[in-house]
Amino acid sequence: MNADAQKRAAAARAVEFVRPGMRLGLGTGSTAKHFVELIGERVRAGLDIVAVPTSEATFADAKRHGIPLTTLDETPDLDLTVDGADEIGPGLSLIKGGGGALLREKIVAAASARMIVIADHSKNVAALGRFPLPIEVTPFGLVSTQRALDKAIGAVQTPGHLTLRRAKDGHAFVTDGGHWLLDAALVRIDDPAALAHALSDVPGVMEHGLFIGLAQMAIIGGPDGVKIVEKC
Repeated sequence: MNADAQKRAAAARAVEFVRPGMRLGLGTGSTAKHFVELIGERVRAGLDIVAVPTSEATFADAKRHGIPLTTLDETPDLDLTVDGADEIGPGLSLIKGGGGALLREKIVAAASARMIVIADHSKNVAALGRFPLPIEVTPFGLVSTQRALDKAIGAVQTPGHLTLRRAKDGHAFVTDGGHWLLDAALVRIDDPAALAHALSDVPGVMEHGLFIGLAQMAIIGGPDGVKIVEKC
């Protein structure tokens, strides 16, 4: 199977964990997009669920597939969130945010009783960090925030270059929350929990792409089929 087929296989396996009456969180990205499509097929066949999308893009996809939607204000407690990841490390620690929806993704995951992450096998890594770590920041005081981030990262590990993410038109990429993204090229993150704590303490940081302790299961599609990894 190629990477896209592996993603779809993982998404199809995740659908098996959805039960009638569930309140679902719908993730963002290429793998989650397969899950949304497959859940839409189940809904059209009679599955009774309601879902909270984690981005405007997922909202549009879910609406197109006929999935009943709600908000966290209307439905603050979710049963299950299914989302993709840019990297899956030891203990199901994750890097997310490559698609720019990390703030909403983390809010929805934290509101869920369970989170399942789905991905192709290339996302399963021995240590996080090769994928640049997204950090969502307020545009106000960007230079000051960057300096504080350099100091905070350097206190717990080897620092890396911070790059402001750009949209296709060359302007700063703007998240659904109206914020900007800094991508940190760290190469390797030896202590994700310590780094997550350090980043959260920096004024101007709205959220970061380290998801620690949120996922209980990973479903990973590979050339030889799908494997399930559960948190110990």
